[in-house]
Amino acid sequence: MAEDSTHSIVLRDVSKEYRRDEFRIPVLEDLDLTVEEGEFLALMGPSGSGKTTLLNLIAGLDRATAGSVRVHGHELTELSEAQLTRWRAHNVGFVFQMYNLIPVLTAFENVELPLLLTHLSRKDRKQQAMTALRCVGLEGREHHYPRQLSGGQEQRVSIARAIVSDPYLIVADEPTGDLDRKSADEILGLLGALNRDFNKTIVMVTHDPLAAKHASRILHLDKGKLVGDIVQARIGAAS
Repeated sequence: MAEDSTHSIVLRDVSKEYRRDEFRIPVLEDLDLTVEEGEFLALMGPSGSGKTTLLNLIAGLDRATAGSVRVHGHELTELSEAQLTRWRAHNVGFVFQMYNLIPVLTAFENVELPLLLTHLSRKDRKQQAMTALRCVGLEGREHHYPRQLSGGQEQRVSIARAIVSDPYLIVADEPTGDLDRKSADEILGLLGALNRDFNKTIVMVTHDPLAAKHASRILHLDKGKLVGDIVQARIGAAS
């Protein structure tokens, strides 16, 4: 796939550093990365290796200090903060380790939240939110509050919220880090189905080798540099 394709993630010569008083803290150095459309990529590496920073650059949550970050045809380094906010709302779904659900809202209301920033009618918002909940197997739980759900169900609500606006890209930061093995496998199976059946591009940070096995490619980072790239068979591809 060509580097200028609108259906890829392309990072070239990307560096990221933070400043604390007069000190420079380098996190990523001269990093190159290409993620193809419909790929499920797992980012692994020790704590402090730059995995979450790289994820945040791809998702437009942070800005590179140097280099080019091009996602789905947009050069993120050239967008204003307002443009970047709009771009994220239309192109990226977020899944976090701690779910980030609002406890006073029902599952349906949590999923509907991203749609409140759109021009969709109330009827269309309801239809899309219910479709997303069905996709994650939570039809019938839409009126439950987070405290009435298991951890695995809460993460399903989080995934439904991430996909409700039909984003191009799903970024997941340790999505199974707070779950037991059974719930974790169910969530990873769901992410795999979104990737396989709906061609969602997924970039996932994980410390868990079993979680990484669900991806089609594993990249290892160490001290801000890519040190390993493993292409593997996609779990469930033959099922």
